[in-house]
Amino acid sequence: MKKQSWYVFLLMLVLSVVLVACGDDSNDGDTATNTDDGNAEGGGVLVYGRGGDTVALDPAIVTDGESFRVTENIYDTLLTFGEQDTTIQPSLAKEWTVSDDGLTYTFTLEEGVKFHDGSDFNADAVVKNFERWAAGSAEQFYYYNSMFMSEGKNIISKVEAQDDKTVVFTLTRPQAPFLKNIAMSPFAIAAPAAFDQLEDNPVGTGPFKFVEWKRNDSLTVEKNADYWKEGLPKLDRVIFRAIPDNSARLNALTTGDIDIADGINPSDAESIKSNADLQLIERPSMNVGYLGLTNTRPPFDNVKVRQAVNYAIDKQAIIDAFFEGYAEAAVNPMPSTIGGYNEDVKGYEYDPEKAKALLAEAGYDGKEIELWAMPVPRPYMPDGQKVAEAIQKNLQDVGMNAKLVTFEWATYLEKAKNGEADAFLLGWTGDNGDADNFLYTLLDQDNIGSNNYSYYSSDAVHDLLVQAQSEVDEEKRNALYKEAQVLISEDAPWVPLAHSTPLLAAKANVGDYLPHPTGSEALTNVTMK
Repeated sequence: MKKQSWYVFLLMLVLSVVLVACGDDSNDGDTATNTDDGNAEGGGVLVYGRGGDTVALDPAIVTDGESFRVTENIYDTLLTFGEQDTTIQPSLAKEWTVSDDGLTYTFTLEEGVKFHDGSDFNADAVVKNFERWAAGSAEQFYYYNSMFMSEGKNIISKVEAQDDKTVVFTLTRPQAPFLKNIAMSPFAIAAPAAFDQLEDNPVGTGPFKFVEWKRNDSLTVEKNADYWKEGLPKLDRVIFRAIPDNSARLNALTTGDIDIADGINPSDAESIKSNADLQLIERPSMNVGYLGLTNTRPPFDNVKVRQAVNYAIDKQAIIDAFFEGYAEAAVNPMPSTIGGYNEDVKGYEYDPEKAKALLAEAGYDGKEIELWAMPVPRPYMPDGQKVAEAIQKNLQDVGMNAKLVTFEWATYLEKAKNGEADAFLLGWTGDNGDADNFLYTLLDQDNIGSNNYSYYSSDAVHDLLVQAQSEVDEEKRNALYKEAQVLISEDAPWVPLAHSTPLLAAKANVGDYLPHPTGSEALTNVTMK
């Protein structure tokens, strides 16, 4: 470089630093400051507004979407899904083979991958993660027990490091959704040296590294400069902000305090579409919102009472009032897009008179119940409080008085999981696109105390679901799931309410954001234009 050019360059550099310093005194680090220079590939801070806070940062011990929304960006899994579907794609494992009998899975791992603490990712690290989950209790590692434990026995009999870059899984019986299961967020691979600190200080191999967590306020991650996927991530930093009120969250977006707002009220969709500074984003639907009825608590230990509640609730009126066309009434516990859905199950139409008759047959004594309303918006239910109020009125119309109750989100989940609710609003966003992930995970007796919040137990349903897990013939497998749905509908452990199309909104300068049907996505490719 010529000397004259060097002086000009140095002068310009000094001036640019001064200008940046002068314009930066109002930035406290929690606003949507874009450090990008106009190139869509370069940097920036993304502020993501969401309805609730993370419960914990160890993906193996949580079941809530707000936790996975963050951990998806800190950790990687052995396998992953397509950008907007649940097709199996390589991740930390770049190749895999399956034995003819479906009992042995051999994975070849990526080389040169480091955990955020500088330690090596290798086959031994994979083994230690799976050994950790297998050694824990159902109360500690809900998902591991939901996916890989059956009748008290571990379906994974061995996980072995054949060499530094090869890991072999041996199963006790075939499990048709095995590859999809290990691609799920809860089975992200953490640094073994950090196992004791993961709840608050996560260490993975993912695109972003943990910085700080101000509970019920904000959670910050920064770019992992040594990420094993070259050139990624594109953002410098992501700040997840908890803003429970939907309207307040949208207002924060319109004023520029955040860049993305999750949990948009369907009633706000048109105003967002008409705002040139914003964009409306529709998440592919793969969920169910439901009213859970704790089957072990009176009066819901009586099947006729549960059936009566199903007849009592006007699902379509709820959808019309609170989903604005972005949902369809649910009949089965899983959406019709999932293989094995039974279209012949008709469910329960809105019939208050039939509900009254069933309550009389059941000998219902009119005792008031507690109806739990979610304190935060969820993808499957934008406003749990209002939906609860509508259900309260439906129940009152058939002679069942309900007292509305709510708790802070983590407490709500814990108490419902422990069977403390009479009736409770909840829902599920599918983890892997498989029927097993809805029916077995949510309603099998093996999962009471984890994801089976309704405490529903049926030997007949259990036998069908376990048989379906081991069946590799897809047609036979789907037939088993269809049979199970008939029995579940008759037993009425829930009131399936809606399958929604979740809405998000973003500033117009947010690019390459691809919402995933599982409800959370890595922000690896997102840009600030």
